[in-house]
Amino acid sequence: MKVQHSTTPKSEKCTDPKLARQWNSIDWKAIKYQVNRLQTQIAKATKDKKWNLVKRLTYLLTHSYSAKLLSVRIVTQNRGKRTAGVDRELWTTASDKMQAALNLSDQHYRAKPLRRIYIPKPGKTSKRPLSIPTMRDRAMQALYALGLQPVAETTADPRSFGFRLFKCAQDASAYAFLCLSKSTSNPWILEGDIKGCFDNISHSWLKNNIPIDKSILFQFLKCGFIFDDKFHSTDIGAPQGGIISPILANMTLDGIEKLLQEHFPKMKVYFIRYCDDFLVIAPSKEIAYKVREIIRDFLTIRGLELSLEKTLITHIDDGFDFLGWNFRKYKGKLLIKPSEKSIKSITEKLKTIVSNAKSWTQDELIRNLNPIIRGWANYHRHIVAKDIFQKLDSYTWKITWRWGERRHPNKGRKWIFNKYWIPEGSRKWVFQTKETKLLKFSDFQIRRHSMSKLDANPYLDRSYFLERKNRIMKQTPWIQTRLPFFFSFQAA
Repeated sequence: MKVQHSTTPKSEKCTDPKLARQWNSIDWKAIKYQVNRLQTQIAKATKDKKWNLVKRLTYLLTHSYSAKLLSVRIVTQNRGKRTAGVDRELWTTASDKMQAALNLSDQHYRAKPLRRIYIPKPGKTSKRPLSIPTMRDRAMQALYALGLQPVAETTADPRSFGFRLFKCAQDASAYAFLCLSKSTSNPWILEGDIKGCFDNISHSWLKNNIPIDKSILFQFLKCGFIFDDKFHSTDIGAPQGGIISPILANMTLDGIEKLLQEHFPKMKVYFIRYCDDFLVIAPSKEIAYKVREIIRDFLTIRGLELSLEKTLITHIDDGFDFLGWNFRKYKGKLLIKPSEKSIKSITEKLKTIVSNAKSWTQDELIRNLNPIIRGWANYHRHIVAKDIFQKLDSYTWKITWRWGERRHPNKGRKWIFNKYWIPEGSRKWVFQTKETKLLKFSDFQIRRHSMSKLDANPYLDRSYFLERKNRIMKQTPWIQTRLPFFFSFQAA
């Protein structure tokens, strides 16, 4: 089936000044309060296993004016706000947004096909499918995510850290350190790899186990996608790119931790999960193999399977990689360092940017390099990374020096140095202009990460998480970008 479509956004349809004034006058603090109040009630009802009450409260939330306004704001302020779906529509003006919120309804709702694109996987030649919903479908997903998130948070495995509110990869590494650092710690690690998690989740399992309006869930899952002007149906999987998909994936994988506790009640078998990557820390190799089979059966019911080639059982003395870090014991001492794969990825990324900067000014080059340096350094600053930071600074100097030499092949070294490097204090080689300065990896001080309480609920223990967030934000402002977008509104 051929489908004619364009990715060029349509011009704005709505320019009603009255609607624009209405949107611009919204008291967002009050809106967030109303939404969070209902979410807290949903979380309490979920904790008490009052599923009929959960259903009624979720209905109230997803049909509330406040939640609809907030859902539109979510999709018009996140990173995908300028990416159109198959209908080519974007909500760019205040009147667009207000009109969208007023029209957001589940009555006769039919999701449009997703626009499929493929993006490169970091460090791999293969590509990952990304499905882009229309703005209206994104807003509907955001609306129902607001109702589903409190349930997901309350029923989640305590040691699940990916796509969780106020949790991050650094929490997972901190917990892994606690489990592995002692001399009496379990030495065997099962590194789990799930084949195409998002792409293969069973629709029937989701329908029978996710507390959400079944007809709406059906639209999210069965809408199909368009690629190369052809329509393709979707019979399995949750589309990567959908706002609600990470929540669905998390709820699909929740339960492994409890299952292992039931199978090994008198044995310390530790489970750590970040999205679809997980570790099991076991006392023996035989137990690790048993755990692998238990998890394999758990996944089969949900339409998923382990990649036996990539699911490895490793001794801590040999080390293993997890979330971009290498964990290994050296003479009984556990060290966590940036993995070789992660180091290779950052050096290639820096090299590519500099290679593409032949016609850029120095300011342009610095502005493109700094976010990459800042993001990578902040991600790794809580582990043993000081030596790596210094090596990366040396590498950055080499590629920027070559950049200067290529631009001025007929100039001497002293001339190039005086043009692009300006001494600052005791530092002689500072790549900077009057406007910008290149960051150094080693400028980011190593600081241990403080892990959040495992059993704390963002909706039921709100004061703890807000106090913790404010404390972390003062130390590391970058951490907020790692939180789910819509919760940043609720936390205000």
